[in-house]
Amino acid sequence: MPDFVQLWVYLSSAPLFGLTATLAVYVVAHALYVRSGQAPWANPVLWSVVVLGTALLVTQVPYPTYFAGAQFIHFLLGPAVVALGFPLWERRVELQRNWGRFLAAALAGGATAAIVAVSLGWAVGLPQEVLRSLAPKSVTAPVAMGVAEKIGGVPALAAVFAVLTGLIGALSARGLFRILRIGTSDVEWVARGFGLGTVSHGIGAARALQVNADAGAYAGLALSLQVLLAALLMPLVARWF
Repeated sequence: MPDFVQLWVYLSSAPLFGLTATLAVYVVAHALYVRSGQAPWANPVLWSVVVLGTALLVTQVPYPTYFAGAQFIHFLLGPAVVALGFPLWERRVELQRNWGRFLAAALAGGATAAIVAVSLGWAVGLPQEVLRSLAPKSVTAPVAMGVAEKIGGVPALAAVFAVLTGLIGALSARGLFRILRIGTSDVEWVARGFGLGTVSHGIGAARALQVNADAGAYAGLALSLQVLLAALLMPLVARWF
């Protein structure tokens, strides 16, 4: 173990250390995920975060040092999110026909997620700034940080809450859908994907894409709608409280 720590510290000085470490850990985690039959507990994003976070903590490598290389992957998040629009373009006729229903479902789902989170936090006596950081938990992390800053929350906390929400949603979705008896017909895949994207943003959408093309497409739609609605409506609602 000490030899590994010394090697890790030595390699951490390399400019592309963060990029190499992230890709290597994710490839191994994804291989184990596939071998497990895509079991929710084996989610590669979850285990990549755990392994990399633990390694940085044990070796005391500063996060900025790691991020100096990992920022290349961070840069690709933008194009990756934009790429989610292509499956929606392929389903544009159905979207045009049902846009009102999707908008209503996104508004109801996003409002419920925010209200429940804030209500539970208020019930256990969390400070006001933490409650405001909880409100955008179901919006993708970069947007959640911006929304939290606008409504008086803590951007760093909002990012943590958003990532945790995404991971918990991706891990628990299959079991919850079974409990709710939402099956795997064409319509039910749409419901699964849209629900997962509404609650668990990008991480949920990635999970949906791995399982079913329709679920992934509508998870991307839900993610986009939550970003727009949260950015527009949360600052207005926050003025009343």
